[in-house]
Amino acid sequence: MNLSKNKIKYIQSLKDKKSREEHGTFVVEGDKMVAELLNVMKCQLLIATPDFIQSNFIQQANIDEIIEVSKPELSKASFLKNPQQTLAVFYQPHYALDKEHLKEQLSLALDCIQDPGNFGTIIRLADWYGIENIICSTDTVDIYNPKVVQATMGALARVKVHYVDLYAYLKNTEGIPLYGTFLDGNNMYEQELTQTGIIVMGNEGNGISTEIETLITNKLFIPNYPQDRETSESLNVAIATAIICTEFRRGLQKQ
Repeated sequence: MNLSKNKIKYIQSLKDKKSREEHGTFVVEGDKMVAELLNVMKCQLLIATPDFIQSNFIQQANIDEIIEVSKPELSKASFLKNPQQTLAVFYQPHYALDKEHLKEQLSLALDCIQDPGNFGTIIRLADWYGIENIICSTDTVDIYNPKVVQATMGALARVKVHYVDLYAYLKNTEGIPLYGTFLDGNNMYEQELTQTGIIVMGNEGNGISTEIETLITNKLFIPNYPQDRETSESLNVAIATAIICTEFRRGLQKQ
């Protein structure tokens, strides 16, 4: 089957959040990412070169439609300047968020993260540190934004992302420690960190909102070095997430 103009138009429409929501689908590009997600998600449409199709266990994946193309044909549908050998349209998965399960693990909550690169990097970090759930405010950038998807580097195969009224949700998490980073918090390296709980990371420019700050039970500060030296005003939120996740998991390694 040929890659029709209508198919290309449909794929290109998925750059837009409204269209993604209407169809319940999203686009993934890159050989490794597509191959990883084919193992765990249902695929509506796979467009790929013969080499990709022959080198992967396509027959074992849950795919509605496969279109074999040349690389020039693939370029017509791709969002990338230099596409690899495949592009796939996946159905958006839906996950349950079990509060009882959250009590037994470390999770992340994101309060109005806006930059796609930051969000994708945080999802990738969560995957690296064995964090299975990320709970997002409804004004956090869309997980299925193509720039977010590419930045995750396939971590979507293992990390579940949930959108909720974040204040209402966190307000009803009795028994779960809530951590957040603040400039007036306690030195992170001097605190006894639990191996379960929710780490809240705030907006790139404004940090954690005042409303959600009232719910935080453990305010943490990532100190600069040396502490009396004039330095940058703050850390990039993805970098801060990496530092704080490292410290939480370092405590686990010492046990």
